[in-house]
Amino acid sequence: MYRLTIKTGFAAAHNLINYQGDCENLHGHNWKVEVTVIARELDKAGLAIDFKVLKKETNSLLDELDHKYVNQHAFFQELSPSSENIARFLYQRLSERLNNANISVEKIGVWESDNACAEYYE
Repeated sequence: MYRLTIKTGFAAAHNLINYQGDCENLHGHNWKVEVTVIARELDKAGLAIDFKVLKKETNSLLDELDHKYVNQHAFFQELSPSSENIARFLYQRLSERLNNANISVEKIGVWESDNACAEYYE
């Protein structure tokens, strides 16, 4: 098995729902995102998946959140846009785009600060 990870990020605003504290107020983050995929085999070029493809698909999805108010995204209409739920959203959507007989999204890590990360995996 092979494991590949890319790091990217996005900036956006949100406020937590059903939370009592400062984070229930509108605020923003410069989120860092780690995407890890696993592969069983390499192609003829010796690649599991081209990093360019992985970055392109990830960044295309992050464009839906970048410089936006995350609470207004359809996925978060009735769901608090916590780092945990953002990680699950990215995992599910990237899995739809990338998973095949060879490649599977293994986990997504969403860092809301340099010291706090939420990961989602199945």
